[in-house]
Amino acid sequence: MPRQIVHRGRKISVALDTTILADGSTLRRDMIFHPGAVVILPMVSPASVCLLRNHRFVIDTTLWEIPAGTLEPGEAIELAARRELAEETGYTAARWTYLGFFYASPGVLDEKLHLFVAEELTPGPTELEPGETIEPIVVEWAEAMRMCLAGEILDAKTITALLLWDRKRTNPGGDRV
Repeated sequence: MPRQIVHRGRKISVALDTTILADGSTLRRDMIFHPGAVVILPMVSPASVCLLRNHRFVIDTTLWEIPAGTLEPGEAIELAARRELAEETGYTAARWTYLGFFYASPGVLDEKLHLFVAEELTPGPTELEPGETIEPIVVEWAEAMRMCLAGEILDAKTITALLLWDRKRTNPGGDRV
């Protein structure tokens, strides 16, 4: 019984993986499978960003975050990014930059997070899903970076996006500092 699905949820599956090691011992791992997600850094202007105040029931805390959402089956990442930006902030974007992907917690979870920067934004109404408690707030870029570095932003995808985009903004020519 190498891998057994022990739970199928609305967005995830949980499995117990059993591996026989070279020495004959058995190793069991819990694994969570996720369809992937998009993460969007909404740049309202070159000097301001739209952050979200988002209540997360799992940890019963309201966090500073950027928009993100799970991919629907067969959905292109670009379309998912546009959908999530509009739903959670009301904004649509004329310019999109794909920054790549990263894994949230690869020791237990296979979720791949695709990171986009959205610019040249046009405001509109939000379309929150039932049960979502999200408040979009425009913050000056310098303040967002201060919050990030001061430990006021605790969400890993938001920290990653802010630091990566800040680096790319201040060093557009490449890897050399």
